[in-house]
Amino acid sequence: MSKSNSYKANPKKRISVGKKTPIKKWVSHRLSPEVDRSINRLANSDDVKYVAVMPDVHLATDVCIGTVVATESIVYPMAIGGDIGCGILSIELDALASRFNDKNEAGKLLDGLYRFVPRNRHPSASAPIQLPAELVDWELTDSKLEKMKVRDARVQLGTLGRGNHFLEFQSNEDGKLCLMIHSGSRSMGQAITAHHLASCEAAGKQMIGLDTAKSSGEDYLNDMDWARRYAEHNRLSMLNATLRLLQKWSIQPDWNSLVHTDHNHVQREIHFGESWLVHRKGAQRLESGELGLVPGSMATSSFVVAGRGCANALSSCSHGAGRKLSRTEAKRKVSSERLVSQMQHVWFDHRKSKLLRDEAPEAYKDVREVMRSQKALVKIVSKRQPILSFKGS
Repeated sequence: MSKSNSYKANPKKRISVGKKTPIKKWVSHRLSPEVDRSINRLANSDDVKYVAVMPDVHLATDVCIGTVVATESIVYPMAIGGDIGCGILSIELDALASRFNDKNEAGKLLDGLYRFVPRNRHPSASAPIQLPAELVDWELTDSKLEKMKVRDARVQLGTLGRGNHFLEFQSNEDGKLCLMIHSGSRSMGQAITAHHLASCEAAGKQMIGLDTAKSSGEDYLNDMDWARRYAEHNRLSMLNATLRLLQKWSIQPDWNSLVHTDHNHVQREIHFGESWLVHRKGAQRLESGELGLVPGSMATSSFVVAGRGCANALSSCSHGAGRKLSRTEAKRKVSSERLVSQMQHVWFDHRKSKLLRDEAPEAYKDVREVMRSQKALVKIVSKRQPILSFKGS
């Protein structure tokens, strides 16, 4: 089953090379030379028509996180990233956040999360019997990827992963308990990206990409779309598992409050009267009035936002606070004791304080500054404060 027909470009248009590409930025500080070079390299790559830089932009392999890039026919896998479909969901619960002020109750909740939401893969006893029918019937384009789908995707469905992925309980402005989950396509997204990067050709003298007019480009789009849907099912599976855990406290969700977006994808969209392939790596698409989520760090505020549909930003916004320190820098500068001090108002597993130093709050930008920088992109609907953080690292 192919899902890539909607990506077709206008065959009458010719790809232009060497044209000066517009770069629009929503940043409050001077970008580092490394970030500037990365953005300019992207803008100078073949078929790139437009680049928008979000306020959480930071350095990553090949393409910075926090960038939006539009092309006509070429797709750049690294302008999406390996964690295809990574995203965030949030839902309000019918309980007060103060329900878990007590250390013992918070400890029971944290302990339960280890059992209900695995970090890497399900043990045999709790693994899903099969993937959702949609994912089973949707054929990937390579036999090795199909084998991975059967072997790995099933046992990783409903697992958190590591790094900046998290499951967090929060308090909204009314003191109501909320749940937020950030995760992606797990090993499948990485495998799909690696497989198709091997087929990429140099696009000009800058990036390597795939022409969507050829079968190699169509194949990537098909598999990317599959991974994007897998990531969505993965988050919903963790949500349902957590809700089963919360039955112990007779806590139920308000399904009308569910917000669910992703921020690593490519899709064909119309902007400035042109049909473009819009790549987002660490950026959300939010049309005017559409709800999204901007998390801070483990100890700082997160926000429910509504898009303003800003045309110059290709209707995009940041996906979070964005890193200030690389993981290596954070591990060098932040001690376990310092992390615990920064997390003094948030429950978390102190046994992991050494492993979580690269996720310390000071490793991230000030989310308040990020929100000020994107006033033209989103408006704040609700502010959330973390009360319990569950991480896979």
